Amino acid sequence: MKGPDKESTKNEDQEREAAATASQAETLEAKNFCTADSHVALEAEGTHGLGEQVMATLYLESCQAHSVVPASRLLRQGSASELSLRHRGLGPQGVRALASTLTSNLYIKRLDLRDNGLCGAGAEALANVLCKNSIISGEILGPALAENTGLTELNLSWNHLRGPGAVAFAKGLEANIFLKVLDISHNGFGDSGASAIGEALKANNVLEELNMRNNRISMAGALRLGLGLQVNQTLRILIISKNPIRSEGYVSLLKSIRNNRSSALELLDLSDIQVNRECDDLANSVNTILPGLCIKNNISRRKDWPSASTPSQTASAPSASGLISSMPL
Repeated sequence: MKGPDKESTKNEDQEREAAATASQAETLEAKNFCTADSHVALEAEGTHGLGEQVMATLYLESCQAHSVVPASRLLRQGSASELSLRHRGLGPQGVRALASTLTSNLYIKRLDLRDNGLCGAGAEALANVLCKNSIISGEILGPALAENTGLTELNLSWNHLRGPGAVAFAKGLEANIFLKVLDISHNGFGDSGASAIGEALKANNVLEELNMRNNRISMAGALRLGLGLQVNQTLRILIISKNPIRSEGYVSLLKSIRNNRSSALELLDLSDIQVNRECDDLANSVNTILPGLCIKNNISRRKDWPSASTPSQTASAPSASGLISSMPL
């Protein structure tokens, strides 16, 4: 797995360089919006609807209050449903300014904040947004509220979310009724964050895809996460690869899923996790009960394990636990 990891890191570096160049240009453009007459200029352009004017104005005021330069991409957003602010270095203050705007946004449904240094303060700000059902405020927008369907996809990977910030964010997920796809991979949620996510999954009946790859989750966190999986009926994709949950955590997750006959899981990614022979056997039994579930595990067998089958046997009867999904992750 070293090759793909190195390639992923290289791609991340290239994305950051490209984003840094674009960010410099956007910063200069954004400063042009930050004049004393910026609100009047927005209205005079006549190219925005009422809701868009209000949101742009709210964002400018929020940026001024938090002493940050506005992201011109958001000011140009209009009624587009997707907003990508990857590698922008927003930091906690920039995210706070953004979060306060999201509470009255009627349009954005997919938000990508990958690699922005949110840290705890930024996570708490976003958690507050989620607790308010993602995108809702709106006395000032009147009838336009009827158009609101909420944020449905959120990417917060590579944002140093850990400790109290991660827990606060997870609690916000519990109350959210719109979010369907969430990527919190490559953070530091740890066992406390995984436990909070498990609690959220008990109540949340909307989330369908969850990526928790590489989040320092151990066996204890996997156990608590499993409590949510034992009752959740909507999650279809769960990626928890590259976490130190070891064999005990692996077994705990599979047993929780096996006990949930109403589970909607279609893909469970447990690859890059150190396991023993019991895990392989349990994966087979889970697949018998839930034949629609693809378990991706890339099991690395210990040297003292006997060979499971000959090449010819493998070709004729593949193990359910060896399935590799072709779905892009």
